[in-house]
Order: sequence, then C-alpha cells, then structure tokens
Amino acid sequence: MIELVNTTGIFALDGGEWEVTNNIWIVGDDREVIVIDAAHDAAPIAAAVNGRRVKAIALTHGHNDHINAAMALQDIVDAPILLHPADLMLWHVVYPDIEPDGTLADGQSLTAGGNELGVLHTPGHAPGCCCFHLVSGSGVGAGADGSDVLFSGDTLFCGGPGATGRSYSDYDTIVNSIRTRLFALPPSTIVHTGHGDSTTIGAEAEALGR
Repeated sequence: MIELVNTTGIFALDGGEWEVTNNIWIVGDDREVIVIDAAHDAAPIAAAVNGRRVKAIALTHGHNDHINAAMALQDIVDAPILLHPADLMLWHVVYPDIEPDGTLADGQSLTAGGNELGVLHTPGHAPGCCCFHLVSGSGVGAGADGSDVLFSGDTLFCGGPGATGRSYSDYDTIVNSIRTRLFALPPSTIVHTGHGDSTTIGAEAEALGR
C-alpha cells in the first residue's frame, strides 16, 4: 500500500525562499507504515496515518521543506526520525538543539507491513540525500504491475536531476548518483518523487542518457 499526502509551504536556503508543494509518501499496510519525509504540516500526514503504527519517519534529506513537520509529526505518532548524518548541518538549521533519533546508511533496510525499503545513499542535491527502494514482491506496496518502486526525494524528478547550485549541492555528484545507483534499477521501476509527478527509471535514463 502506497499513499500520497501533499503539503505546501516554504523552502528556504541561502537567503532565498520559494513556495513549494511536497510529496509525502506512506508505505505499509493497514497496521503499520513508514512515512517518507515530513513537510510543512503534520496534521494531514497524521490524518493519513489514521492511527496505524509508524515504524519510522524516514527523511530523504535535510532541507527544511522535507523536515519542518518532523518533530510535530513525531509528537502525534511517536515514531523515530531517521536522517543520513551527512545532512545534520541542514537539520540543525531547523532544529538547532535537537538530534534525529537514528541514522540512515547505504544498504540499510526499513520494514513495515511486510514491505522492505532498501536505503540508497545518493548525494548531490544534498550530501546526505537518500532514496528508498521497494523491491517488487517485498510486500503489498510494490507497483500494481509488479514493478519495483523508488522513492527518490529530490535526487531524481520527472524531467531530470534535482536542483544543484546551492549550498552543499553539486551537479556532477548528483548525476553520478543517478547513473550509478538509480539507473542500475530495472527500467520499469516506478519513481515517486519529492515534488511533482511520478516517472520511471527507463524514462529518465533515456532523457538523461546512461
């Protein structure tokens, strides 16, 4: 089971501010879930969780628009917040006196409701960016056609790589992450992004070039 919640708010970095709509993905079953990202407003995310056990609030990276509802959501659902340690400096912009409850690492697995999410460290948009790979057959969350599913955060969008050119980001690094880590997945893999429409690995590989 994969559910989408949209929230809108402000992304702030390097002195600029932009209004953005974020995708929050909920993966699991009718008993327990993992929440991927916690953007802007905890209330609609908690409403979608609807009393289920939250195994983790897994953050794709530390930009404020992906984490600014994390503590409020934790207060409601009582779940650990997980972030790759390379993004702690971004986390501390929003939560200067608080630490995440745990870390994410490449090769780690998160499970909820019979679904297994593999952690892929994909730096570039931010140093600690992670994607979450749901392997087909791992649970009820896989694509309806049996395809793998990837939750790409801001690493890969429908239309290309995530933004670079701001603090802690690098274009060559994100392209390398996409080509070596994400394009190694089956072309049919459904990509659920941090903003905007979903896509597939095959479509983005063709557009970017392997």
